Amino acid sequence: MRASYGDVVAEHRAIREDVAVVDGGHELVWVEGPGAVGFLQGILSQDVEAMATGDVKRSFLLAPQGKLEALLWLMKEAERVGIVVDEGLAAQVAERLNHYRIRVKAEVRVEERPVWSLWGPRSRAVADVGEFWSDRDGAVRAPFPTRGVDRVLLVGDLEVSGLPLAGSVAMTAARVESGEPVMGRDVDESTIPQETGLVPEAVSFTKGCYLGQELVARIDTRGRVNRHLRGLAVIRNVLPPEGASVWATDREVGAITSVTESVFVGAPIGLALLRREVEPGDDVEIRWPESSAPAHVVDLPF
Repeated sequence: MRASYGDVVAEHRAIREDVAVVDGGHELVWVEGPGAVGFLQGILSQDVEAMATGDVKRSFLLAPQGKLEALLWLMKEAERVGIVVDEGLAAQVAERLNHYRIRVKAEVRVEERPVWSLWGPRSRAVADVGEFWSDRDGAVRAPFPTRGVDRVLLVGDLEVSGLPLAGSVAMTAARVESGEPVMGRDVDESTIPQETGLVPEAVSFTKGCYLGQELVARIDTRGRVNRHLRGLAVIRNVLPPEGASVWATDREVGAITSVTESVFVGAPIGLALLRREVEPGDDVEIRWPESSAPAHVVDLPF
């Protein structure tokens, strides 16, 4: 994925105010067959059976112990479910699903065609889509909005010539502003679902059993988690490196995972999994070997 197509500010403005084409960032796995919905109902955190045809919803793929294996978006048809994953994870997710697919009338496959997306408030109008849609030739359009930016997934021969292109720098800025984590970067296999802030959208507490349910239900009923995904607004005009440590007084409370310059916020910003005692409104310090910078903790999205 290219970093930029020549003007990062214009690309970011298109994402925030209009529409832009983003080539990369996601992959797609299909589960197809009469048993697809029932199979995923027992594996994923979302209530797949309750989704209507055309629905698009978040979900988690969890390990049996309840920790994250992948952040997902589900696109439902009658006997087919598309699973949108972060780039580089499709093969891993397909492998995990096949591990549990025993005597199930469904097949799991990775979409081989390029997967790209429209970002911005005009993305649904440009794609002419209100829900998940696919045609006889296999073209796919599916809305999967972040908490701050509309997005539409595109697969197949769809005409978008003439639209502005946005690279990874502008996309990352919009993603961080939205508080949208990436698996393997902002969250990983040690992350508990409640730490992401996405549980209300991704988890059903009424559907019955699924893989990893026990930990999710126990925390929801009894407890709290030790970390939360937060935003950081850097007060000094300096861009800390990813991985820089975050300190509150004399204690290290986390590390910055994604960082970007935000024209929208007017400051360098980032995401970090921070200890629960650090709350939105608190001031912290980001430290790395060469320097340090004060920052303000904010709730997400920015």
